[in-house]
Amino acid sequence: MGKKPNLTGLSRFLPQDFLNSNATSLSEKPQNQSRSAKKCKTDTHVPVRTKYDATALVPHYTTTHEVPENLQKYFSQRKRYFSLYDRGCLLDEEGWYSVTPENIAVQIADRCRCDTILDPFCGVGGNAIAFAKTCEHVIALDISPTRLALARHNAAIYGVADRIEFILADYISFANAYLSRPHSTRNIDVVFLSPPWGGPGYISPSENNISADSNADFQDELEAHSQYSLSRIQPIHGVDLFRLTKRISDNIAYFLPRNTDLNEISALGLLETDEGVTLDDKPQMIEVEEEWMGSKLKALTCYFGGLVAGQEHVF
Repeated sequence: MGKKPNLTGLSRFLPQDFLNSNATSLSEKPQNQSRSAKKCKTDTHVPVRTKYDATALVPHYTTTHEVPENLQKYFSQRKRYFSLYDRGCLLDEEGWYSVTPENIAVQIADRCRCDTILDPFCGVGGNAIAFAKTCEHVIALDISPTRLALARHNAAIYGVADRIEFILADYISFANAYLSRPHSTRNIDVVFLSPPWGGPGYISPSENNISADSNADFQDELEAHSQYSLSRIQPIHGVDLFRLTKRISDNIAYFLPRNTDLNEISALGLLETDEGVTLDDKPQMIEVEEEWMGSKLKALTCYFGGLVAGQEHVF
C-alpha cells in the first residue's frame, strides 16, 4: 500500500488559536530533502519549526534547572528518547516516562517491516517515527489531542510525518469499528501493542508509594522480587487486549515491562479466535526479545504470528 499524501483527523480536535498560531510556521520540506538536511552540519540546538509546530502546547526543556524535579532523571536521557531532541522534540509529562528509547524503537521497527502497521497507543510518537522508516503506512492512535499533536510535531522534525496517519481515538472503539465493516478497504498487516503499563510505579503495587526519583538500585531490587501481571494493563486486561487485536492481525508485537510473567505471555499463544483451528494444526511459536540499553534491561517485546523468526511463512 502506498503512502497517504494528505493527513486528516487531527486539526478539528485542536484549539482554534493553536491552529491560527501555526499559520506563519515554515512549511514542511519533502521527505527526501528533510532527510538530506539532517546530514548537513547545522546548529542542532536551534529548534526546527514546521507547519505542525506544537511548541505552544508544552515546554521544550534545554537545561536541568527548567525541568520539574519528578522529570529530571528522564530529562538526563532525552537523547536516548529522541536523538534529534535539540531540534525541538516535545514530550508531555506522560511522554517523558512512557516513550520508547529510540534505539529500541528502531530495532522493533526493523522486525515489523510491512505495508501498513497500526500503533494504537502512539503517545508522543517514538515508535511511530521508527515505523515510518520501515513501513509504507503507519496508523497512529491516541486518546489525547495534545500527545497526538506532539507526535506529529516530532514526526515532522524527523521528516516522516507524511507517512503517518494520526487519528484521535481510543483503540477499543477503533478496533470494534474496523472489525464491524463488511469489507475492509485497508488491511492492517501488523499491530504494535504498547498500552499503558500503569505509570512509573508499574513495577509492583507497593512501588506506587515510591517517588519517581527514588534510588534506582532500590527499584531494581524491588523488581527482582515481583512479577508484572497482564491484568494491570490499561485500558482493559492485557489478555482481552491481545484477543481483540488478534482479530485484526495475527502479526502482533506486544511491548511489555521487563518483569512481565512469562507464563502469562506463553498462555497468549493458546488463544484461538479462528473456529477452523484444529488439534492437528502445528502450534505457533512466540518470540520474546529482551530490549537492553547498555547494561540495563528496559522491556520485553513479544512477537507473534509471522513476526517470529523462522515463522515468516504465516505472515
